[in-house]
Amino acid sequence: MKRFNDDYTIGDIMKEFIKESKLEKGLDVVQVKELWASLMGPTIVNYTTQVDFYKNILYVTLSSAVLKQELALGKQKIIDLINKELQKKLVKDLIFR
Repeated sequence: MKRFNDDYTIGDIMKEFIKESKLEKGLDVVQVKELWASLMGPTIVNYTTQVDFYKNILYVTLSSAVLKQELALGKQKIIDLINKELQKKLVKDLIFR
């Protein structure tokens, strides 16, 4: 890890540490899962049984076929919303199961 002067903030140092420790992918998975719960609201989260994020694809398992169909219609909007919140284009596709 590089040596930092006093001109850097703790946030800058933590970002560098995360990058060099290769923890970024694991943190991205956690962030995407948390964003699904916060952005979709309690009604949709109640029907969500599992959320996985692997190779830039978000897999969401739902217990309601009707809800699955409704969300599939707005799939791109959900992807854009999550990426906007993350401030990077991380989610490339969304698959409902």
